[in-house]
Amino acid sequence: MELWLIWLVVAVVFGVAEIFTLTAALGVLGAAAAVPAVIAALGLPLVFQLVAFAAAATLGVLLVRPIALRHMKQPQLERFGVDALVGKRAFVLREVSDRDGLVRIDGEEWSARTFDDVTVIPEGAAVNVMRISGTTAYVYPME
Repeated sequence: MELWLIWLVVAVVFGVAEIFTLTAALGVLGAAAAVPAVIAALGLPLVFQLVAFAAAATLGVLLVRPIALRHMKQPQLERFGVDALVGKRAFVLREVSDRDGLVRIDGEEWSARTFDDVTVIPEGAAVNVMRISGTTAYVYPME
């Protein structure tokens, strides 16, 4: 069997394995294995092919790793679930105190408590959602 074909099979195997692992490491090795496949097709000896594979793999890791680390350290741009409700405007459906209340946030009804122990918010008032704990929204009146 031709050496270039063996390198090509190795590249494809690494590429397919990358699809299942999503680590980027196997993808880099697959791309690196394509380089010696070209060198083998040109008829250069195995030593040159191995050096080309090592160089391509090293270069791939040095180029891909910083990009991957930069993407992993980026903060999440969008909030999901109940975290997305914090900071939203809500409307009081039933008077809210530090013990009981009901508000509507984006069309959903939530049990509510005041953010502090002193404030009582009357029905119909607009409030800010300060935090969510379980199924309870802690709210503060809008000024």
